[in-house]
Amino acid sequence: MPESPTAAAPPAAPRNLELTHRQILTILSGLMLGMFLAALDGTVVGTAIRVIADDLHGLSEQAWATTAYLITSTIVTPLYGKLSDLHGRKPYYLIAISVFLAGSLACTFATSMYELAAFRAVQGLGAGGLMSLALAIVADIVPPRDRGKYQGYFMGLFGISSVAGPVVGGFFAGHGHLLGLTGWRWVFLVNVPIGIVALLVVGKVLNLPHTPRDHRIDWPGAVTITVGLVPLLIVAEQGREWGWSSGTSLLCYAIGVVGLIAFVFAERAYGEDALIPIRLFKNSVFSLTTVIGVVIGMGMFGAMLMIPQYLQMVKGYSPTKAGLLMLPLMIGMMGASMGAGQIIARTGRYKVLPIVGAALMLIGMVLFATMSADTALWLVMLYMLVLGAGLGPCMQTLVLAVQNAVPPRDMGVASASSTFFRQMGGTLGTAVFLSILFSEAATKIGSAFARIAPTRAFQAALRDPKVVADPANKPVLDMMKHQGGSGSASGGGVLSDSSFLNHLDPRLARPFKVGFSDSMTVVFVAAAVITAVAFVLLFFVKEIPLRQESGMQARENEAAAAVA
Repeated sequence: MPESPTAAAPPAAPRNLELTHRQILTILSGLMLGMFLAALDGTVVGTAIRVIADDLHGLSEQAWATTAYLITSTIVTPLYGKLSDLHGRKPYYLIAISVFLAGSLACTFATSMYELAAFRAVQGLGAGGLMSLALAIVADIVPPRDRGKYQGYFMGLFGISSVAGPVVGGFFAGHGHLLGLTGWRWVFLVNVPIGIVALLVVGKVLNLPHTPRDHRIDWPGAVTITVGLVPLLIVAEQGREWGWSSGTSLLCYAIGVVGLIAFVFAERAYGEDALIPIRLFKNSVFSLTTVIGVVIGMGMFGAMLMIPQYLQMVKGYSPTKAGLLMLPLMIGMMGASMGAGQIIARTGRYKVLPIVGAALMLIGMVLFATMSADTALWLVMLYMLVLGAGLGPCMQTLVLAVQNAVPPRDMGVASASSTFFRQMGGTLGTAVFLSILFSEAATKIGSAFARIAPTRAFQAALRDPKVVADPANKPVLDMMKHQGGSGSASGGGVLSDSSFLNHLDPRLARPFKVGFSDSMTVVFVAAAVITAVAFVLLFFVKEIPLRQESGMQARENEAAAAVA
């Protein structure tokens, strides 16, 4: 019997959306240029910030340039993830690059630290999308089982930025003027050509199919999460100077808590359209890896902050050299990440990798806690290699676990949420560890003086005519005279400016270096405890078999099944 003309047409077969290795590498080239902007910016600016602050007469306000960037990049991360799930990745990735470039160009012409902080906030609005969207796009085009193969490219990018950043930052900061501009301004201007190339490449190669979804935009969620996080991030960065129990800090806590409570109510009201849908937290893998991400972020950022401090304050290296000496950490991360990717691709198993990684991280933290002012540099670099080998399997594997556990339609928000919570953990870890360091430093330096000042070497330095005649030694000599040479000197003054340490006679500098080293021991013990918590929690993560299809293929098959 002939088919009726009104009969429904059979559902269309799912399109073949599998990409070749060459196509994936072509798309990755654009993504990595965008990620390189954000990765390089952090290390370059970190090296040059002291020179920038001096030139803009705002040494005491320099923290705001970092805080502003951190705040905006953190709060927009989940927004990029949600919007890209609804409207596609490409337009928002192009927007992220463009906003970052606009902020970079504006930073070039800053005339005060407050202006620079405002322009860095604009940069952060773009940076928040560069990392999270890149991870989401990789999830779109590469099946979870094969995704580990490409992790090495991203880790290699971070390795290059970690080495190139201090060199580039030191080069520009060290030049008074370059091509008519103050040297440090090129720290931001160098982003422009890289960003333009990234825009052109991404615009040409990132052509992924997307079916628009007609949903409400969760603006109440975006506003309330901003109200909740901004005060908490500010107090995390500034609380040590304000006092953690000061009136300003307490006000920030109160506003933050109210904002976060309002955010939860907003997400419940918006249901499926929420910025971070509440139902995702019912997924045990998502909720547990979220907690682990915060804890790992605390340990990772805290340790990576302390190691350069040790190299500069205790070993006396310049910021540029300290950055270069971090190379073993990056080599460990790159090698372990690439090895983990190959293991996942061949076996399809991944749970054991972050457990081993957390164990190596814990060993690395304990090793760092054994360091003293006299620890050989080669041994410190070996400890870095161990810590890096632990970080490598943890970072990307946890993201992979989250992406594999959520529905394909939530790939963007899941990737962004993973980045978001790790950043929050990093911010919290930075604040906590710096607070521990500087609260311990004055006492530890005082104790070191009590032990070292009576020694023959130290007393000989106090009587050495060359030492007495050198203006660089005057701060310590005056301090010892004030204390009557009793050896009970306090180290509080060095906490506001430690730059004079590198110019002191080594015998006079030793109590400060021993005191700082002892303070960092306390920090690494705290970091080890936090890492141990992550190690234990990882055993409870459920391992879900890895999907054999990419995010695009999964969404296509899901849509075809719904029509059928």
